[in-house]
Amino acid sequence: MFATGLIVFRETLEAALFVGIVAASTRGLSGRSLWLAGGVLVGFIGSLLMAAGMGQISTWADGLGQDMLNLIIISVALTMLAWHCIWVSTHGKEMAQDAKALGHAAAAGRSSLWALALAVGMSVLREGAETVLFVAGFMSGGAAEGQMSLWTGAGLGLLAGVSMGLLIYGGLARIRAQHLFSVTNAMILLLAGSLASQLAKTLIQAGVVQRWSEPLWDSSFLISNDAPLGVLLHALLGYDATPSGLQLTFYMGAVGLIWFAARQAARWHQMPSRVQPA
Repeated sequence: MFATGLIVFRETLEAALFVGIVAASTRGLSGRSLWLAGGVLVGFIGSLLMAAGMGQISTWADGLGQDMLNLIIISVALTMLAWHCIWVSTHGKEMAQDAKALGHAAAAGRSSLWALALAVGMSVLREGAETVLFVAGFMSGGAAEGQMSLWTGAGLGLLAGVSMGLLIYGGLARIRAQHLFSVTNAMILLLAGSLASQLAKTLIQAGVVQRWSEPLWDSSFLISNDAPLGVLLHALLGYDATPSGLQLTFYMGAVGLIWFAARQAARWHQMPSRVQPA
């Protein structure tokens, strides 16, 4: 029961924190609940379909089908997060203005909501499919009593993961509007770095890249990946006790490139306001 609960908690926590941070970053935007709920629903249904067809998917590309699909899912989610970070850098101030300007900012925000809804769907899809596969693996061949215990563990893990996501959202919701988008954008930037690190790890596991695949260090003696704190840090910051050189390069590269692009976009967006009339 404990092992099942921990796995479900870990996967649920990653998706729940992802959704919670995205929900906080779009607070005040018209229709955001519908967009995000749609992303979660599509991701959930997709995860069930993906788990059901994993046997067939795994046979694609000479047995690399699952890794290739993960690469696509992570890449799409990473692209959408990068787009949102750049968008917020040019519209965050508008969204933090008074109520009179909120309607215009909310209308402009729809151009970002579709991207975040897709990113949410990809996150729920990936984590949900892994959860279904793990739980199904544990339950296959088990006795009825054992399966009841596994279902209990899975339920508790799901509840704990969702609760942590709600706590994160509740904490972010208390931040004043003028600071909220800076905080959530920074957190989404770190989520993008985490996805980039997972992208590198998947490339190594699929055998696509061999260079810089050795671990740079091992901090498991301090915080292991499976410890509650390690799970939380992985979900929030992309923590890995044994990161490879490629993972670190992808992480730092993604964070640096997105941050630079957002800064440049913000400067470009402000340029017209600096032009004085003749």
